[in-house]
Amino acid sequence: MDELRAMRVFARVADEGSFAGASRALDLAPAVVTRLVAELEEQLGARLMNRTTRRLALTEVGADYLDRVRQILADIDEAAAMAAADTQEPQGLVRLLMPPAVSVHQLVKHLPRLYARYPRLRLEIDAFGPVEAGNETHDLTIVWSREPLAGDYIARRLARTETILCAAPEYLDRRGRPKHPQDLAEHDAILPPLSELQRGVTFHRGPWGDDDAAGAESVVYVPRRPLLSSGHVDTNYAAALAGLGVTGLPSYVVEDALMEHALERVLPQWRLFSATLWATMPSRKHLPVRTRAVLDFLIEIFGGEDRDPWLAAAGCETCNGN
Repeated sequence: MDELRAMRVFARVADEGSFAGASRALDLAPAVVTRLVAELEEQLGARLMNRTTRRLALTEVGADYLDRVRQILADIDEAAAMAAADTQEPQGLVRLLMPPAVSVHQLVKHLPRLYARYPRLRLEIDAFGPVEAGNETHDLTIVWSREPLAGDYIARRLARTETILCAAPEYLDRRGRPKHPQDLAEHDAILPPLSELQRGVTFHRGPWGDDDAAGAESVVYVPRRPLLSSGHVDTNYAAALAGLGVTGLPSYVVEDALMEHALERVLPQWRLFSATLWATMPSRKHLPVRTRAVLDFLIEIFGGEDRDPWLAAAGCETCNGN
């Protein structure tokens, strides 16, 4: 008897809940499936399953054995994947979950490079809304978080992203350029719903990570009623491009607009807050080659460091000073 084959068949019977279902899934004759499980039971000297005309149920011994079998099969598959990793070309489908703005403003523009490098790779991107935790149903999840991540998954840093104020140069030419956060009271604002800003917005001036340093300053600004209120990032982005007023946006959203001078950073000596973009994946010992290729590509294009690559590229990093 091929014991490994019999173990795979037994596990599939348990998964499908029937010998007939396992037969169809494995493309084996029903008699072969029945024989392999029977031979496995005979070798073990224990009944693994109770069969009736209506249902199939694992015995207590069968349930314990199935847990061990699943681990053995996973280890064997992992070993095979590791052995092939150095020579296997990444191919197949990788499912990603991420905030819409990351997909629209960052990932998609880099995909030609990814596909040129790995032409047999395919991506499925779900970008429905905010993503604040890893997700077991996707191969990779890009998470935007201001706090350290916690959860049963693996996380790799992609970059730090700072939320900054910006406006169209034409708007600033017309209304003036604020020099201090309190000057914003004289400007039209494009903001999230005011309920999210009831306590105001805190601006900091001074080195990152040291708000008590000499020369550091903090100012709380309570916005007045905005000209436009929306919790949708790209609506606020479009409104700023149209010259409606000043808004706060993540650096990865405004990178291209800053570089093309379609938007201008407002109050560059002052900072609001930053967050980290993480790539998370289900906790497992070994990543499939295709998933590893996409993860490595994301780290490559975003830098993988605790710094903001988008403000650096646009030449408008937060000034540390005076």
